[in-house]
Amino acid sequence: MALLLATAVLSVVLAGLTAIHAVYVGKEKHRIARTPVVQEQASDEGSTTWLLASDSLQNKRRFHVVFLAPHEGDAPLPPGVDHWPAPGEAVLSPELRKAGSGEDIDHRYGRLAGVIRPSGLDEPTEWLAYVRPRDGLSDKSPSSVIAGFGPATPGIFAPGLEPGSARDDDKAEWMFQSAVAGLLGLPALALLVIAVRTGAHARDRRTALIAALGGRRTDRALVALGEAAQPVLLGALLGTATVAPALLTDLRIPFTQYILSSEYLRQHGWLIGLTPALALVLVFAIVVVAELTPRRSGTGTRPHSPPASRWLPRVAGLFPVMFLIAVRGPDFVGSDSGQRTLIGWAGIAGTVLTLPAAIATAIAAIGPVLTRWGQARGLAGTLVAGRRTTTYPGSTVRLVTGVTVALIVLMQAVAWQDLFGAQSNDAQRTLDRIGTSALSVGVRGQVSDAEMTTFLDRLPDNTQAVLLAGPVGGPGSSGPMRLYGDCPALTTLHLECPARTLRVSGPPQDPRLQEMVRWTPHGPLQMDIHRTSGPALAHRTAVSTEESALVLVRSDGRAISAAAIKKLAHQVLPRGARASAPGEDELSAGIPNRDQGRWSTLLGLLGVTVLTLTAGISAMAEFLRHGRALAPLSVLTGGLHVFRTSAAWTVFMPLALAALAGSAVASGLADPVSESDDAFLTRDLTFAAAGTVLGIGILMWAWANTVSVKQARCWRPRGE
Repeated sequence: MALLLATAVLSVVLAGLTAIHAVYVGKEKHRIARTPVVQEQASDEGSTTWLLASDSLQNKRRFHVVFLAPHEGDAPLPPGVDHWPAPGEAVLSPELRKAGSGEDIDHRYGRLAGVIRPSGLDEPTEWLAYVRPRDGLSDKSPSSVIAGFGPATPGIFAPGLEPGSARDDDKAEWMFQSAVAGLLGLPALALLVIAVRTGAHARDRRTALIAALGGRRTDRALVALGEAAQPVLLGALLGTATVAPALLTDLRIPFTQYILSSEYLRQHGWLIGLTPALALVLVFAIVVVAELTPRRSGTGTRPHSPPASRWLPRVAGLFPVMFLIAVRGPDFVGSDSGQRTLIGWAGIAGTVLTLPAAIATAIAAIGPVLTRWGQARGLAGTLVAGRRTTTYPGSTVRLVTGVTVALIVLMQAVAWQDLFGAQSNDAQRTLDRIGTSALSVGVRGQVSDAEMTTFLDRLPDNTQAVLLAGPVGGPGSSGPMRLYGDCPALTTLHLECPARTLRVSGPPQDPRLQEMVRWTPHGPLQMDIHRTSGPALAHRTAVSTEESALVLVRSDGRAISAAAIKKLAHQVLPRGARASAPGEDELSAGIPNRDQGRWSTLLGLLGVTVLTLTAGISAMAEFLRHGRALAPLSVLTGGLHVFRTSAAWTVFMPLALAALAGSAVASGLADPVSESDDAFLTRDLTFAAAGTVLGIGILMWAWANTVSVKQARCWRPRGE
């Protein structure tokens, strides 16, 4: 079973590494094919006016919105779009429609004219929208006139006009492959090594017999291959069955919600199809090497190392020291000191080295208690387990080391992924304080006073608008900020309504205005409040610069629907408007790190599962090897419950302690790294990791009990 699982997992890992390369290559081909080519000179062949913009869904990542319109002749369409949408219509990607269904994304930009086919997307999960403005699109700056798409089109290849933000958001291919190789590949190799040496005691005796009968190295290798052939072939078939569906249809990866494109995988299908065979060859090679590697005879004159029972308590005593260094050590140096990271990593490394010894020492300390309990109540299994755990603490260290290291690595990987998105933490705190009770509206392009007046008049009931502008002269100026609004709007923000202009100093009283001011570049905290009529506010907003923002608030302080405001903007303004809570743009910029962090969590949990299986199989094999001595006890005790009890204390208890202690320690080590309250490192992740280890521990316990009982039933006293 160990060989079967090792071959299957290794097949999946190798196929995963190949699939990553296939996806990155396929995405790059699609990006190049849809990259616009700028027209060098007027042509009768046709051209399209093109303008790149962006939008976002609530608390989700940004995506590109492309405004386009026919310019001359037979205007080219981007790949994946079958026909020109009518003015005021839009074409959306399927996953954008699904993700934005709660915000009525189908009607945000106008009527829905269709969906973008897969040939026009860099991957099935991409969010993308093509919008044809109701009143057309000017060919003047910032718009561009393009002659077509892809390098085959004559003209100037313009990667800067390419739709999609994956180039900026995606991690490099080698980083993704490193994550798979480290978080899942290394546990798979550990499982393979354990599988090869499981039951090695009997095989070593067989090898010695073959050698004594005159067998050659080739004979030993062939016998080892014959023994391993059946489980390895079955494992390769299981790996093939796991990989094959991804070549036949698009698969949605659990937890990450990523859709794996079968089209990209089929382009490298022959290479992916070879990965189970490659795994099979690798496993066979390791089996042969392990068989032919010389074994130490156990005799000699060199002194033996001291028993584990002597050095383990000393190492275990260092565990609390190392844990405190990792958690609190960086606080003793300056916040800007480069030594903080070094101290933290040193403490983590020390914790990794000492935690298994601490768990083994704790289990060894429980041993005498179990022994006395078993003696007092006549529990043979508990008595045997107590003496064994006390005598062989080194086996407990070997059992729990892989599990605890995997848990710590998983939590660190997820926590550091969260740290990479720390630029959005401040924005998240703003959103937690005021939510969407205030929205900043940025108008796209040029609008007329009449259009802006219509927009303001059609705002939802109880919604007021003010214009917040930075100091005259730009962000570097020391002048006061400026706020324009009528009396109802100013009263909503708890401000006086001056006859003309009023200067105030200090932070505003209204928390919504406080957050708006904090996210607007300014000098000294001063503000000039200007009482402005509705038409004058519409005019100022229409001609405002990027340093100004139209702020919407409700009189009752409730949240405002950003989706409704965006939909209204696209109905009455030429190119719509963005609407977001204060700092939400920064939050959206950090969301790709959050989404990609789910891969670290998924791969880490799979790695923990594989390493726990490795530890469980190793513990079960050792239990069965030593458990043969328990077979006579079934006769003496009159039952088989001795095996259940002994397996529970020998196999399940160490894994259970590794799950609980390892998860708690790993979470504690990761807390100083994670700086946000809404971190990827959540209780759910800690409970999931601990629950996975506990579940596999129970499975290994039941398996060890079943096999040992079967082994006992086959035992017969000599002479019987």
